[in-house]
Amino acid sequence: MNQHEPMFNVPGSVLAVLGVLVGVQLLLAALPETWGAWLTVALSFVPARYDGYAQSIPGGPVASVTSFLTYAVVHGGLLHLAINSAWLLAFGGVVAYRTGTARFLLFFAVCAIAGSVTFLIFNPGLMAPMVGASGAISGLMGATMRFLFSALDTDGLRALREDPAQVPLMPLAKALTDPRVLLVTGAFLFANFLGVLGLGGLPAGGIAWQAHLGGYFTGLFCYGFFERAPRSVHQTGPF
Repeated sequence: MNQHEPMFNVPGSVLAVLGVLVGVQLLLAALPETWGAWLTVALSFVPARYDGYAQSIPGGPVASVTSFLTYAVVHGGLLHLAINSAWLLAFGGVVAYRTGTARFLLFFAVCAIAGSVTFLIFNPGLMAPMVGASGAISGLMGATMRFLFSALDTDGLRALREDPAQVPLMPLAKALTDPRVLLVTGAFLFANFLGVLGLGGLPAGGIAWQAHLGGYFTGLFCYGFFERAPRSVHQTGPF
């Protein structure tokens, strides 16, 4: 058995991301209330920044650039942080082992940015801030769809546990027609739809489903560019 056992040992890059998420939450809790509120909004993604209000929103013009990514390190409370941390550990480890530290961190950032861009497209001028790492984590889930079922078709989940880098990457064309990938994607869309309706313990509209979808489909479509594992014999390019 491979000594890494990635399903049980969390890669350092994932722990680093988790540490940032927890650290920011602790910092905001430790700051005086007014300072914490200011910093929260400065880090958050606020679509109204791009509708002429950047100067009047904490963070100013600088946040108009940085908040496309920094919103992902802020959470709306301990429960929000705990849920995203659990999903990060669930999907981040295997992706990190396949891509390596630098590529994993870049991929996480790209998915986070894709989530904020998608949120902006659907919510132009919105003054309410959007926070949370779920857009980036949805990207990790989308990436996992590119090799999870390849593992099941070969050595089962043991392959992901022992040596995930050797699991073939499913070509994008095959992933988009694989019934299992389509089923998981449909379930993901349905879960977000339930969140929009306020089911599952969430207030109506209480989730940034646009960021989730932007991150997920970016992960599904673009993971091949970050992949460093051996390609499937049927694959000719990064997709």
